[in-house]
Amino acid sequence: MKIDLSPSLSIGDNAPLALIAGPCVIESEEHVHFLADGIHRIAGPFVFKASFDKANRSSVASYRGPGLREGMRILASVKAKGHPILTDVHETPQVDAVAEVADIIQIPAFLCRQTDLLIAAGRTGRVVNIKKGQFVSPADIHHAADKVASTGNNKVLLTERGTTFGYNNLVVDMRGLAIMRASGYPVVFDATHSVQMPGAAGTASGGQPQFIAPLARAAVAVGVDALFVEVHEAPERALSDGANALHLDKLGSLMSTLRTIHSFAQG
Repeated sequence: MKIDLSPSLSIGDNAPLALIAGPCVIESEEHVHFLADGIHRIAGPFVFKASFDKANRSSVASYRGPGLREGMRILASVKAKGHPILTDVHETPQVDAVAEVADIIQIPAFLCRQTDLLIAAGRTGRVVNIKKGQFVSPADIHHAADKVASTGNNKVLLTERGTTFGYNNLVVDMRGLAIMRASGYPVVFDATHSVQMPGAAGTASGGQPQFIAPLARAAVAVGVDALFVEVHEAPERALSDGANALHLDKLGSLMSTLRTIHSFAQG
């Protein structure tokens, strides 16, 4: 299956490796435009990702974002530059408003079995990216995709973001990428959340960003259709998930390597 997002960007069915990238959360309008311009300059056509509300932060005191109305206004301004938009929803009342702007509606990993949310997203006709829950096996995540497809919308992406391995740790089973891809839906590898250490920093998650590149190389070699990375020009100052973000300066070399591996893996 191939999903066309623009004349120069498709995901799946032997298309070139696609990139989904951006900050974890919208920090400001100026910041998202700075990153969108920087990512495009480095990597070419890509899907811009940012959240308008991080509803699942570790602490009630953590920054969540600008909210639905302001967040979608800001993302619409990024879309006006020609970038397809991905953002996540947490409640069914958010779905229609998000669909007015977003090209891809993302279902967070913790909510990947929420039937009403999946069906509401499917009914918009937008592409739906389902993050595989840390508690869901690769062989079972197709059930979530089937819920979306039951609406007549089969434009679904499945994303691997690591599986819970004890406390404060995730592990990626590379076999799972092949299992998920066998379902017929394009598969995305989330290289930055896969190195997250949930709750390891007390009131926030920790991370091991030194493993972003090794895991991404392995995933692309196994066979995926897109790479998902949260990037920031100064991860130490990021308002969310900075501990597992990729530094913007490292994106170019990583994508160059991954695109080479992807061309061999396809062949």
